[in-house]
Amino acid sequence: MDDMKALFEKMRAKMDMVRSVFGEENLAAVPLFENCLCYPMDLLTELAGMACEIEELDSPEEISSRLEAFRELRLKIENRKQERPRLMLWPENRVPSLTEYTDNSAYRYNHNPDFAPFMYEMLVPEEVTPMGAIILCAGGDHGFTVLCEGYQVARDFNQMGYQCFLLLNRTNLNPWSGKEAGADAARAIRIVRANAEKYRVKKNQIVFAGFSNGGLTGEACIRYYSGEQRMSEVFPDYEEDALDQVSASMDAFLCIYGPRMNHETFDYSRVVYPPVFHAVGLEDFNMDNINKLYPDLVSHGVTVEIHTFSGVPHGQAGRKLLDGYVKYPNFEMWELLAEQFMWNILGKEQRDLFQD
Repeated sequence: MDDMKALFEKMRAKMDMVRSVFGEENLAAVPLFENCLCYPMDLLTELAGMACEIEELDSPEEISSRLEAFRELRLKIENRKQERPRLMLWPENRVPSLTEYTDNSAYRYNHNPDFAPFMYEMLVPEEVTPMGAIILCAGGDHGFTVLCEGYQVARDFNQMGYQCFLLLNRTNLNPWSGKEAGADAARAIRIVRANAEKYRVKKNQIVFAGFSNGGLTGEACIRYYSGEQRMSEVFPDYEEDALDQVSASMDAFLCIYGPRMNHETFDYSRVVYPPVFHAVGLEDFNMDNINKLYPDLVSHGVTVEIHTFSGVPHGQAGRKLLDGYVKYPNFEMWELLAEQFMWNILGKEQRDLFQD
């Protein structure tokens, strides 16, 4: 435990150093990554690659020497914007909140206090019969993780016949609570389910896919908003609208290297915990968490499927977009395994239709 604490303290010190020099420019790039459907993807991946390299540098001087090239590319991308409709999650000035967050002048977070949660549609062609709908929530504090764990994975699942939605929610612990992150996820599920006919899916075919911190967001959604639980139980001043009459329970949960932390307890008494699919690399720091989570889920009657992948570290979903090649071919199998899992959960009727 002491070794792990020391490791995280070292990582925090490194992040603080990078942020002190790169923070302003990095924050300016976040809207490009999170609105990735509006910009040329080749340029975005180049910018994301530069960001990754800068974050690995060890001195303020090295970082400063890279800032001008990063800024020039960012401005070039900004000038190439093509508008794409957003699905705003909440009515204006009615986002339910608990966290007092008013200042980001130190660039600690990827979202400023006025951030408003939203989604983008990534839909299959009209001639394709959809298998279901998947809401994707990238990990970390979002930013360029949206390119890999959002956009690229959505493209892959589009090819499998799934309607996809990129969720840009308030990120768990960055700085918002799980209750707020989960509320955004619940609202996204309600929006998709309320529009199931428009998206040509059934109301019991709504899947949530969370990556790393996005996986914690997915379980927060289950913990606080599944079943008969109401938003007003968490936010006493919340005024319900028509969407609150729609179920926020997900029909399946893809939790990709984002299992619950060992120190957390979970009350199953009021939740509807969906069938859950876990994928995690054996070199991932979350392996200890998944080993202890599995028997807890099974003992509470939850359908669980877990896949582990030798030699694979954390955060590899969709990385082929940035790397330009598949670094861990074994981990690429998680999407096909998840597809089979969803086929089994979402119903034989759809499987037969798709196979025909």
